[in-house]
Amino acid sequence: MSFKPCPENVIYRRNDPNDLRIGDLLFNKKPHDCEFILAGYPDDEGIKLNGGRPGAAEGPNAIRNRLSRMTVDRPANEFPIYYDIGNLNIEEGNLEERHKEVLQVGYSFLKQNKKWIGLGGGHDFGYPDGAAFLKAYSEKKPVVINFDAHLDVRPLDKGLTSGTPFYRLLSEFPNFDFYEIGIQDECNSINHKKWCFEMGAKVLNYSQIYNSSSTPLNNICNFLEELKHSKRPTFISLDIDVFSASYAMGCSQSWPMGLTANDFQLVFSFLLENLDIRSLGIYEVSPPLDSDDRTSKLAAQIIYRYLQYG
Repeated sequence: MSFKPCPENVIYRRNDPNDLRIGDLLFNKKPHDCEFILAGYPDDEGIKLNGGRPGAAEGPNAIRNRLSRMTVDRPANEFPIYYDIGNLNIEEGNLEERHKEVLQVGYSFLKQNKKWIGLGGGHDFGYPDGAAFLKAYSEKKPVVINFDAHLDVRPLDKGLTSGTPFYRLLSEFPNFDFYEIGIQDECNSINHKKWCFEMGAKVLNYSQIYNSSSTPLNNICNFLEELKHSKRPTFISLDIDVFSASYAMGCSQSWPMGLTANDFQLVFSFLLENLDIRSLGIYEVSPPLDSDDRTSKLAAQIIYRYLQYG
């Protein structure tokens, strides 16, 4: 079991030297040439186990396609391109074994000082992405930030569902700071909230972000004030359902209320300036539930910003 190259027709190539796109730069690259490594997990088994709507298995290739169409905003030799290792082979092994594969491969690249970009698939893959990151940076008091409508700290009684990644990380790794942002009260059990707080998590609810006289940016930046200028190694886990359905309807569970795309990009800029983001995971983009590829485009724009800053 390993990763398979994504189909070539997924990657857009304009073939115009006066109008280069990211897809034009991807071919004939080697891992040692690139600062970023990108991997796809076309696997929504964890979503189905959690009772969510399937479709996120198509997310990685849809995001890749939209990303490859984006314009190169500087000379080609200065653009921080990524090496795409392809899609996890989901035809072999069970879900636990597939998680282990991602953990091992991700860890090997992070230890080579590469930055990791993981494309789900279900948010259960936040566990192997997070575990690889925490293993690689265990000596530096790393940071994990989850943008999500859900806490995703469900116990394992129903298997490795999309609701379990941070239950597993908090149970297995004691030495990291954990922040949850955008959590919606109506989406989370009071028992899960209690457990999360007992494990030392810091939580900023959607209502605390928007039901305030201050701006959403100020509220989130104040919540993360202790991280300002720290440049600590960080894993950002982004469940696309943290956004309002107006921006990201194509996900396993969308809500009318949620973060706006503009508010997130302002916060993301703050994080890029103040932390050392070594790993970014985007999960639960579900093209069959989308309209005009809106959600895939949003995910691609976030990755583009990450590359630009790199």
